This record gives sequence, C-alpha cells and structure tokens, in this order.
Amino acid sequence: MNADADLEDMRYAVRASAGDANAYAWLVTRHQGAVHRYLVRLIGVPEIARELTQDTFLRAYQAIRTWQPEARFLTWLFRIAHNLALDHLRRAKHVRLEPLDEGLDVPDPAPGPEKQLETRQRARELERALATLAPAHREVLLLREIEEMSYEDIAHTLDLNLGTVRSRIARARTALLAALRT
Repeated sequence: MNADADLEDMRYAVRASAGDANAYAWLVTRHQGAVHRYLVRLIGVPEIARELTQDTFLRAYQAIRTWQPEARFLTWLFRIAHNLALDHLRRAKHVRLEPLDEGLDVPDPAPGPEKQLETRQRARELERALATLAPAHREVLLLREIEEMSYEDIAHTLDLNLGTVRSRIARARTALLAALRT
C-alpha cells in the first residue's frame, strides 16, 4: 500500500471513530477482500474464513474508537483478523489450505491447454508445500507475499519483533523451497 492509500484510510477511520457509519462501510468495502483472502489461505475453509472476516469487521467496528491514528488502519485490522484466526486454530487444532487455483494470476492472457495444466499443477504443488509449513511460517509468508505487507507492518500485525519477522520469513522460505523439492 502507498502513502496516499494510508492517508485515505486514516481519514475514513477518523470519521468512522467519530460515529460516521458510511465512512466505516467504505473501509469495509475497501479491505474486506484482502482480509478474507488472508483468512482463507490461513484457515483453509472458505466458510469459516467468511465468518471470521465478518467477525473481524464487527470487532473492528466495536473497537474503532480505540484505534489510534498513529497506527496504520490496515495493520490494526489485520491484527484483529490474526487474533481471531489464532483463536479459531487453537479451538480447531487442524489446518487445511484452500487451493490457490482460483486466485492465481496467469501471465499469458490466452494460455493453451498445456500451459493451463502446468499452471494448475504448479499451484497444487505450492498449495501442498504451504500445507507442510508451521502455521507461524505460513502466516508470515501469506502476509508478505500475498498481502504484500512490509516487514514492519507484519511485525505490528503479529505483535512480533522485526528481527523475529525477518527470521521467520527466511525460515519459511527455506522450508517452502525444501517442501517444493520433495
């Protein structure tokens, strides 16, 4: 995200914290796709991810008055989603990943059947490899590579030291590469 988007988020979040329901609805519309995508890939069950996405925005709405303008709104929102996901995973004690085929960007606008098959196979391999990672490693990779968060934002979202985020991402990438080779 860029500085202009952060500034726009802040303007709407300030208005929402003052009770402007339309401003909050704008924030929901803007960020619900990213939150849902993150939760689907973290939890692995679309229906549960949908519920957790709704819970995230409900909790955020209930706590919007506690949001501090010094904090990025998106980081604060992902922190709520992260906490809800962890609570769910602790209760469920299992993790299943959703296939990546659906959201996979295909560089060729009109790939042939062989290219489509190859892309689907690579996505399944990546899905299988991601499923072998520890949840903490999978989570930092999803935030960094899929949601394109900065290391600093990941640290704030997960309430970790920056060095811990860097080491987890490095370990996660190493584990993912190893899993892809097997």
